[in-house]
Amino acid sequence: MRAVVIHETGGPEVLSFEDVERPQPGEGEVLIEVKAASVNPIDWKIRRGVREIAMPKILGNDASGVVVVSLAEGFAAGDEVFGIVASGGYAQFATAPAGAIAKKPAGLSHEQAACLPVAGMTAWQALFDHGKLDAGQRALIAGGAGGVGHLAVQFAKHAGAHTIATGSPRNRDFILGLGADEYVDYTSQDVGEAVGDVDVAFDAVGGDTTASLVPTLREGGVLVTIANAPPEQAAAQRGARAVVFSMSPSSEQLQGIAALVAEGTVRLEIAESFPLEEARKAHELSEAGHTRGKIVLTVSS
Repeated sequence: MRAVVIHETGGPEVLSFEDVERPQPGEGEVLIEVKAASVNPIDWKIRRGVREIAMPKILGNDASGVVVVSLAEGFAAGDEVFGIVASGGYAQFATAPAGAIAKKPAGLSHEQAACLPVAGMTAWQALFDHGKLDAGQRALIAGGAGGVGHLAVQFAKHAGAHTIATGSPRNRDFILGLGADEYVDYTSQDVGEAVGDVDVAFDAVGGDTTASLVPTLREGGVLVTIANAPPEQAAAQRGARAVVFSMSPSSEQLQGIAALVAEGTVRLEIAESFPLEEARKAHELSEAGHTRGKIVLTVSS
């Protein structure tokens, strides 16, 4: 099969489109003919060498496609599925455990479905599993136009929370169009001065942004981050908490998130689509930052 492989860490130039052996599913897994895969920041961070991995490596966690071999209960050849793959999504074929995938709703394209697993479950788990967000509370989303952030804004609003999101001036109308009740221009406003009494603050940006969210928290509030070490001491001084987490795959959450998109309750924004062989361009775009929504790779047989 054809796949995008790295043999060493480095810039986008280390991404190589080449022939590799097709993976074989183990017990409880399926083999998927990949139709689309999405690009997440963790992909180029791994490519850069942020964590030690075995080489060669096929990147990509998200994929959507058709089951060709099933060794897992509940899935059969011909099923259209999406989720977190084990062998790398930047490929014509990938394996995935049954607990990390779900059947694709008919109302979703493979490109849409491929964009949901990492971004969708990260946003969902940040707000509800770790933030315990509830109706009537105040939620703050840092990076409300990004791949994770634009879904988090909509999830919070759907849950009945008063939703505030930060973004650049060019994304103001986009963020408000997602349903945010308030927009904060992080380029000209201090979020800690502009926003207060927040129950759940979600940081999908990292850097200096993480600490800047602490002053927005009410007593008893929580800052959830996926991009930085949590400022636990600063939060504790306000009688609040700060936590960091990594997403855990859930078939049930995948199904629920996909249903919200398929029925039109949640809008999925695709910034740009590239064929698999142009993964370098996709990484360059993602790495440049400030992308609105998700970047997707389409895979041909």
